[in-house]
Amino acid sequence: MEYRTVTSEDMENVGRQVAKKMKGGDVILLYGELGSGKSTFTKGLVNELGVEDVVTSPTFTLMNVYDAKHPQIKKVVHCDTYRLRDKDDLEEVGITDYLYKPDTLCIIEWPDKVSHLLTGNSNIKISIEYIDSERRKIVME
Repeated sequence: MEYRTVTSEDMENVGRQVAKKMKGGDVILLYGELGSGKSTFTKGLVNELGVEDVVTSPTFTLMNVYDAKHPQIKKVVHCDTYRLRDKDDLEEVGITDYLYKPDTLCIIEWPDKVSHLLTGNSNIKISIEYIDSERRKIVME
């Protein structure tokens, strides 16, 4: 599936559309360069699942956990491994408590850094690519 965006509102709307296709236990592997819109996409997705908290990038905290108001998804876990120093750091903050749980959706930015943890069958790859300074292409596999 492929989407194209021009504005940050478009990116949030794509996140909302993708959220409707997710189920508990899914793990989104979110790829994209710095500034490509990964956190904006995630904000739309997380809000569509009924999260009322302000959604922020976990660049410095590594992981944010949100309570969702969704029939099947009760927790949304957003990880950003860009600043990960050691592959075990994410395990230390508790990611393995959430991965592939039937009532949890995990979103992992820069997933290659923690590929050793991503062994389940519910991985969904989403790539955000620059077309130019404003437009993006989002591909979901």
